[in-house]
Parts: sequence; structure tokens; C-alpha cells
Amino acid sequence: MLARARTSGRLAAAVTAAVLAVPTLVACSGGAETPAEEGTSPEEVLAEASTQLAETSGVDLTLSTSKLPEGVSGIAKAAGTVTDAPAFDGTITVVFAGQTVDVPVIAVDDTVYAQLPFTNGAWDKVNPKEYGAPDPSGLVGEDGFAGLLTLTESPEAGESVRGGADNSEILTTYSGTVPGDAMDAVIPSSAGDSFDVEWQVTDEGELRKATLTGVFYPHTDPMTYTVDFADYGTEKQISKP
Repeated sequence: MLARARTSGRLAAAVTAAVLAVPTLVACSGGAETPAEEGTSPEEVLAEASTQLAETSGVDLTLSTSKLPEGVSGIAKAAGTVTDAPAFDGTITVVFAGQTVDVPVIAVDDTVYAQLPFTNGAWDKVNPKEYGAPDPSGLVGEDGFAGLLTLTESPEAGESVRGGADNSEILTTYSGTVPGDAMDAVIPSSAGDSFDVEWQVTDEGELRKATLTGVFYPHTDPMTYTVDFADYGTEKQISKP
């Protein structure tokens, strides 16, 4: 029983560190024009997308990867609602020592709470600064994905496609790179000097999907995280647990 308790304690501690280290299709439109072709530059499109993301009352965010590098303990998925309070309410899926654990997380009033494994459902207050991690409530703000949009270097417009509900939206992909120190502010385990990014933006200027590729964990091969954004304008009251 003592050995099991020690193992559970080590797992809970490691999951705490991993959770705080986060800080996350369509048919062809048939010749739809991209905003760039209509006279708007990629930089202007990404700036507008950044503004809309930063100013929305709330948005549902899902970050995920199909596979973490072998032997890596880290974030496989994060899903929740981010509001302009700012606040976050969601669940982070952590892979540690071959085990997958879902950890409920609430961040509000500059404080982060997590329901860690083996704590009988108790909420623990955790300090992201101790782990060099951001408050998850800031993931869509100027220090989060809204900031990354404007820091995209040499963005280029790609093909436009139809998507969204009933294929009613026109989505255009913008590709470029972001510097490693900028990505580090969003996903603190990031170890690469530069990351390839693809932003999928609606004709209304809302960011729908981000695809981020690079070295997210030290001494590993490049991998990809995708981030989906939905339900702009969501209003949700998030309180401390």
C-alpha cells in the first residue's frame, strides 16, 4: 500500500507539471476568391482575426495531437471555454508514463485550479509561474493565439474552401512561421527555434483552425498540434471551484 501511495503521489506531481505546461475537412468551394485576391493582404486578414479572437466574449477551444513523441509526457488534448473575464473552464488530457489522465481545470481571477488524480475530487490551487507556464485563461488573448496571429512571418494565402455548418462558410488558409520564443509563450514546452503555422480564417474574419508544427518537446522530432475555435461570442460565468 505504501509503494502504491508513493507511485500515486509521483504521478499526481508529474501531472501537475504537465498540465501547467500547456498552457488545444471541408469540400472545395469551386473557385471562391480569397480575401487576398480581393485586395486584402494576408497580414491584414491575420490582424483582423487576431482582433476578433482577442475581443470575443468567449470561445470554445480544442487543442489536440494525434500522437505525442514516443516516451514523452505531455499534453494530448485540451478542451474548454475561454472567456474575456479572462477565465477558463475545461479539461486537459495528460499522457504520463504510458497512462492517459483527464484533468479538470478552472482558471479565474489570476488563479488556476486543477482536480488532480488521486485527490478524491478535490480542487488544488496551482501556480503556473512555478512551472514557467501561462494562465490558461489567457490562451486566446494577446499573450496567446491572438498574439501568434500577428507575429506570423511571411504569411501567404492559400486555397479557399467551404466549411462550417452546412458548408455555409468560406475558409481561407494562411501559412507562415512564428518564432520559437513566441510559441513558447503559448506552449511552454516548445523547444524549436521556429514553427510552421497554418491559420484557417472565415470570410467574416474569425479564426476557425490553427495547425502548428515544430519541436514542442526537447530532444524530439517535430510534431503537430491542431487547435479548433468555435462558438465566438459565447457567454459563460466561470467561478472558482
